[in-house]
Amino acid sequence: MKISRKNFLKIAGLASAGIIVKTGQAGNRTSFSKGHVQKFNMHGYAAPKLDKVRIGFIGLGSRGTGNVSRYASIEGVEVKALCDIVPERVNSTIKFLKEAFPKQNPDTYTSDKDDWKNVCERNDIDMICITTPWRLHAPIAIYAMENGKHAYTELPVGVTVEECWQVVETSEKTRQHCFMSCGSCHDTYSMSPVLLNMVRQGFFGKIIHGEGHYIHDRVNDSIDRWQRDPDNYNWFGYRPWRLKENINRNGNLYPAHGLGPLSQMMDLNYGDQMDYMVSISSNDFTMDDKMKELASSVDNYYEPYIGLNFRGNINTSIIRTHKGRTLMLQHDISSPRPGYRFDLISGTKGIYSSGGHARPERIATSHKDWLPKEEFDSLVEKYTPPITKIFREKRKRASSRDATGISYSRVYAMDWRLIDCLRNGLPLEMDVYDAALWSVITPLSEWSVAHEGSSVKVPDFTNGAWKTNKRGMDINIQQGGTTELI
Repeated sequence: MKISRKNFLKIAGLASAGIIVKTGQAGNRTSFSKGHVQKFNMHGYAAPKLDKVRIGFIGLGSRGTGNVSRYASIEGVEVKALCDIVPERVNSTIKFLKEAFPKQNPDTYTSDKDDWKNVCERNDIDMICITTPWRLHAPIAIYAMENGKHAYTELPVGVTVEECWQVVETSEKTRQHCFMSCGSCHDTYSMSPVLLNMVRQGFFGKIIHGEGHYIHDRVNDSIDRWQRDPDNYNWFGYRPWRLKENINRNGNLYPAHGLGPLSQMMDLNYGDQMDYMVSISSNDFTMDDKMKELASSVDNYYEPYIGLNFRGNINTSIIRTHKGRTLMLQHDISSPRPGYRFDLISGTKGIYSSGGHARPERIATSHKDWLPKEEFDSLVEKYTPPITKIFREKRKRASSRDATGISYSRVYAMDWRLIDCLRNGLPLEMDVYDAALWSVITPLSEWSVAHEGSSVKVPDFTNGAWKTNKRGMDINIQQGGTTELI
């Protein structure tokens, strides 16, 4: 189905007051710019130190309860409030906390769909953790910041260009942080922190190109995704709201997991910035057939989904930066492919490839061949940064002391470092400009796909501050690092 320009602008929120849609001088490139003047630069901003970080959790589905577990596992965190429209979710999370973290005694909110506002309005909470369907992320984050709270949200921070701008403007106005959880070089059990260190020490030379994807088959991998679970409030494994996000939207719907590490390696928002992008999608070859199959053999719930306009199986987006470097992002969650995310970084002196579907990971420094495994392993050992070593040791100590049977492997270095920065009064290593930039790729890709791959300018949420912003992410832990895991 072809989407008209007028209808797309309504969908993506680009026709709102203040958004300027114009054709640039370079061919038919379109610009979604805004008359934004930076009120305050949140990059490098250190909020007042918090000895204890008091958190209200909004949304307690599978991801939400996991966040409660992870954050309760970090020193200095107090779980103050739990909010969900399903009371059983709140009750089961309370039961879990009493068994695993008996010192945590949060209040509960389940009265109606707007009860989250009452959590944001409390004066004894420092941060709101948002794990709701996507279209509530920006409204809750904005309301939280307006009420003096830092905001933590699952990706994306907004589903339209205008929402991304609203989040940035609110963060600058209130001087409250907005942190988006997604793929990053904090991932201490992947190669990304090692590669970030190699990039910064010049191993790959000048960076030319990077590739990051969200390849994750969520259609064919398990029938459990599509069946009602009587032990889980008769919900489907694949949440109906998530399924609906794949209808009448055709683009890269989930770019940040692969884009996050690439942005940090390319110093985007602090040294370079995206300039413009193009995006194309294939047809849908599986989703409509899946709906027919499910409606006939699993549950008649899926009958209304037959014949709808599902996004294409694969989307490919290519981005060029102001310094002339390129990124390629792909999204495919409905083809039977092994999954991977961050994939490749290439420079004037070498290249790293995850191997994609055909692992193992590998590095080359010439066109002749990949380095042997022994040399690869030696480089990993040499360039593993202090942040990885420190966090691994903290997690090892916490696991050895654990008497609850809880697996602390779910505590991410990204979460630990967020709390550590707040407790030590340090700037966040992933800020609101990262959240907005990594989220805006989705509506921009939708526009480009709807216009046969036309070029589109990427908004600069830093308002030019990227040229002077200092590099983010302290992989050497020169400050902080004092927070422990429980």
